[in-house]
Amino acid sequence: MTAVFVVNSGSSSIKYDLFDASTLESIASGLLERIGEPGGDAADHTAGMRAVLASLPDDPIVAVGHRVVHGGSRFSAPTLLTDEIVDEIDALSALAPLHNPANVLGIAAARAAMPDVPHVAVFDTAFHQTLPPAAYTYAIDREVARAHDVRRYGFHGTSHEYVSREAAALLDRPLGELKTIVLHLGNGASATAVDGGRSVDTSMGLTPLEGLVMGTRSGDLDPGILLHLARAGYDTDALDELLNRRSGLLGLAGRRDMRDVVTAADGGDQDAALALDVWAHRIRKYVGAYAAVLGGLDAIVFTAGIGENNPALRARALAGLEFLGVSVDPVLNGSASREARRISPPDAAVAVLVIPTDEELEIARQTLAAVGTLGG
Repeated sequence: MTAVFVVNSGSSSIKYDLFDASTLESIASGLLERIGEPGGDAADHTAGMRAVLASLPDDPIVAVGHRVVHGGSRFSAPTLLTDEIVDEIDALSALAPLHNPANVLGIAAARAAMPDVPHVAVFDTAFHQTLPPAAYTYAIDREVARAHDVRRYGFHGTSHEYVSREAAALLDRPLGELKTIVLHLGNGASATAVDGGRSVDTSMGLTPLEGLVMGTRSGDLDPGILLHLARAGYDTDALDELLNRRSGLLGLAGRRDMRDVVTAADGGDQDAALALDVWAHRIRKYVGAYAAVLGGLDAIVFTAGIGENNPALRARALAGLEFLGVSVDPVLNGSASREARRISPPDAAVAVLVIPTDEELEIARQTLAAVGTLGG
């Protein structure tokens, strides 16, 4: 049996999954944390990768897939890694300073440990390279935008692509005819309008900061707020800290974990209650906007931690959208099933679905396709 190895490298972590290359069933998976820190799982990424590989079954690895967050405008498909490609990914770190350098560390460690195996980069941004210019262009001076690569890129692409395909399978309809809104709701959150399997609009932008309310990220806000705070003495580092690490649910309710926010709101905490209202209001705005962008709507899909596991918040996010043909069946929605399923009434005009995402499986699939070995 041969295998494909999937690597998701963070600045101090390595998440991995090993799949059977023929069946795409997971064989082994795990997570190394606090790499390079006292008491951590490994001294550095190179040592961590060696430890991971030593722990795996002996199945020959025929390809390695690497999650890379930002591919810029350059990368629109899974790409076989060479030294030159790795340098290009590293150069894109200006657009994703928290992510791409960490991804490159994992790539370097894995290529050093497995130099004779093809390595493939699968980009979070690639699925959104089908956005039309009207959707990805920001209305700022065009020369400034060109000089600094300012445009909408979008993220969570592997999740949105996987879930869109699974939605078509669940509904037993061709992917090419479906108009779908995917709601990836976790600590990081994004919405995507998918028309016939192609991303045509998405809530995250130049960075993962734009769009929905997240655990610690603000999502949409008036850019004039930044100017106002800059004049009040906030420098770029302070603004970055505020918007990426001290905003969202944490900024509104003092808690970053949605479960804690819900508990606090149920206990009468008014700040937490407002945080939930803001969170749901933002989602409804995007659903309405994307129904207009798509010119119709066949399905809404919930995925990721909150989307898959919280029936009350799913219902709350879609409340008031009945005029679009959107409704949620309380019994179906309340099911504790972990399977992909429909939670809207059978006769509803729009199918509302819950589909567990599997980004590692999608990376494995795309990696095998890129090296021409899909199916064994």
